Amino acid sequence: MGLQVVMGAMTQCSFGAAPSSLMVLPTNRVMCGGVPAATIMDFAPMMNILPFAMCNSPANPMVIAATAAAMGVLTPMPCIPVTTPWTPGVPQVLIGGMPALNDGCKCMCAWGGSISVSMAGQFQTQD
Repeated sequence: MGLQVVMGAMTQCSFGAAPSSLMVLPTNRVMCGGVPAATIMDFAPMMNILPFAMCNSPANPMVIAATAAAMGVLTPMPCIPVTTPWTPGVPQVLIGGMPALNDGCKCMCAWGGSISVSMAGQFQTQD
């Protein structure tokens, strides 16, 4: 059993330089600990998943260009996430018809990063 993820949860990308907060809009009108509860569909870049400072992924086109300009020295560039829905979710708990998001779920970035939840945002409700 994992903890239900809510707005303000801390997330981390394997290629990111710093953690980031998960933003969950109150569209489903389901609260957990007084803040909106997240689902697997809360993955929209720059709306739900905010940048992780600098990106170190060698698959990111901006990092590739900056590294080439620096004569092959890996050069991090600002993070702009390109994400897919969270997996696997909690299919036994539906929020707005979608599986709930718990702290064991992962989200993938198109540049190769794996985004995980490092702190669920609340410590009382388990899925």
